[in-house]
Amino acid sequence: MSILFYSVFLPILGGLICLLIPGRIKIVKEIIALLSSYAALVLGILIFRSGSAVFVKDLGFLTGFLKIDLDLRADSLNSFIVLFIALFGFLITLYSLKLMPGKERSNEYYAYLLFNVGAATGAVLSNNLLMMLVFWDIVLLCLFGMLSTGGMKAASGSAKKSFIIIATADFLMLLGILLVWYMTGTFRIDVITKTPFAGDLKLGAVAFLLLACGALAKAGSMPFHTWIPDAATEAPVSVMAFLPAAVDKLLGIYLLARIVLNLFAMVPWLGIILMFIGAFTIIAAVMMALVQHNMKRLLSYHAVSQVGYMILGIGTGNPVGIAGGLFHMLNHTIYKSCLFMGSGAVEQKTGTTDLEKLGGLSKTMPVTFFAMLVAALSISGVPPFNGFVSKWMIYQGVIQFAGSPATGGAMSFLSWLFLVAAMLGSALTLASFMKLIYSAFLGQPVNEPEGSTPVKEVGWTMWVPMLVLAVLCIVFGVFAQIPLRGLIGPAVQLKFPGVPEALRLSGLWSPTLATVLIFAGLIIGYIIYAAGKGTRPRTDVSYIGGEAPRGDINRFPGTDFYNTVREMKGLSGIYRAAEKKYLDFYEWGIGFLKAIGHILFYCVDRFVDWLVVGVGRLARFFSWILREVHIGALPTYLAWCLIGFGIILYVLVR
Repeated sequence: MSILFYSVFLPILGGLICLLIPGRIKIVKEIIALLSSYAALVLGILIFRSGSAVFVKDLGFLTGFLKIDLDLRADSLNSFIVLFIALFGFLITLYSLKLMPGKERSNEYYAYLLFNVGAATGAVLSNNLLMMLVFWDIVLLCLFGMLSTGGMKAASGSAKKSFIIIATADFLMLLGILLVWYMTGTFRIDVITKTPFAGDLKLGAVAFLLLACGALAKAGSMPFHTWIPDAATEAPVSVMAFLPAAVDKLLGIYLLARIVLNLFAMVPWLGIILMFIGAFTIIAAVMMALVQHNMKRLLSYHAVSQVGYMILGIGTGNPVGIAGGLFHMLNHTIYKSCLFMGSGAVEQKTGTTDLEKLGGLSKTMPVTFFAMLVAALSISGVPPFNGFVSKWMIYQGVIQFAGSPATGGAMSFLSWLFLVAAMLGSALTLASFMKLIYSAFLGQPVNEPEGSTPVKEVGWTMWVPMLVLAVLCIVFGVFAQIPLRGLIGPAVQLKFPGVPEALRLSGLWSPTLATVLIFAGLIIGYIIYAAGKGTRPRTDVSYIGGEAPRGDINRFPGTDFYNTVREMKGLSGIYRAAEKKYLDFYEWGIGFLKAIGHILFYCVDRFVDWLVVGVGRLARFFSWILREVHIGALPTYLAWCLIGFGIILYVLVR
């Protein structure tokens, strides 16, 4: 058997074992989950180092055009994604050892987690589009199961919502796959190379958009995003760190990149559609994140917003933009998982993620604070962290697209607007994370009730994964050429030969030099600060209304930072509509289906009821007439017979 086969089915086997182990033997379940995820990580490393591998097995239960082989193939695009799926699976398993004990349905949690690792690996490695869709939907089923392990009614509702939204998009994706087969005669990805556009341009564009719907829904882009904020506050935080933050982004953006790099020849107007979706997702989601008061809900909107950068980069269709989109996908999985893990650590020690009830945690949870600060700066695109490099490349890709001879006029103008939207989104992201970091870690602490347990740092199984991801944020920013040449460049080279040389950032941006300059500036600033400490200004007691301010009453939480944004003219109505879910396409769809149901109920079901009742009443009416004329008198019956005989005779002789 090949390492590709084991990388898919070994985690699934581990999940089955975890599912069969009785819930009371938790330690055995945890050990098996940890060993299975570690084995998946080792296999992921071997696949990545091999560069390419093939495993084909005839399943034998379907023939003809529906014949599906277990065709697994590793190349430069999917091998590094398999590596990071396995890495996040291992880190989340380690993180969950402290998080999940005592939670409802925790006995199912590790099974779903391992199923997810195996199915996600299978979806990425599949060389057959139908087999990929099978693994794709197994991931969806596992998502439903993991969200429902939250144990609350709201968690069950968000699980149903996610299932309906993504399943609808998967149906569209199935139609796209069938269109690809219709145009190419095969489901094999290695055989399909730019052929859909070779026949019917319009049909190829429809297939492209249908497949893109499946990719965008899995990645959590607008308008398929609404289940993510709903799930954030109810599902276990490790689920959010693993699926919407990491694996779903890897799968969705992988498919979008595969579509652009292998299956279709991009044309500018399709790129504009993707770039518009990306830019709109960036701005709309970050504006919602800006006014959130719950840490996990704020992070969930940023999980949506950052997808926009990936779509924007890939939509450019040029090597720098696509490489930037893939690099941002990788960076996002790193820092967003770190942020969700940090929020879970805060919740475990304080019992809440409400920013109004948090403050001063930097002293009691220093490791969590450091990890979340690094991740927050990374997602905000602050140099020298990894988020800046990938965003910078996306900006360069958009500029190249705008200046391309194939685009001009309106397309070029729209491209510049998308660039402005992306830059504005990055600034707003930094603003919202200033609120989060200040509220939770730097603001005035909340007065704890007497007898409460003092807050302290979480256990090592929780802070080690956060610290690993924070270090990756720094390394992938300062030494960006390592992932660009070793991971991203070979993937983009599938379509653009020689692209690793094009991705050299020297001359445009040197992360290492920038890091040195930033640290030099910090040192100079500290020297100036230290020199000024010798001059102490006079201090005096401050008063509010004649009384000394009290910390428990006169706190200024960071949640007040951007309340004016919510009340701005033109935005207040949009915010209210969004909070009441008037802008939720899922709610629109449910409302439409309910309206159709009411129409069918009154036009069909009730009509049949009325018809049955009417026939019954009509039968009773005629029976009453017959009963009234049958009075028991023989002459009357004889008269009826004569009248009937006369009518028959008239009809016959007429």
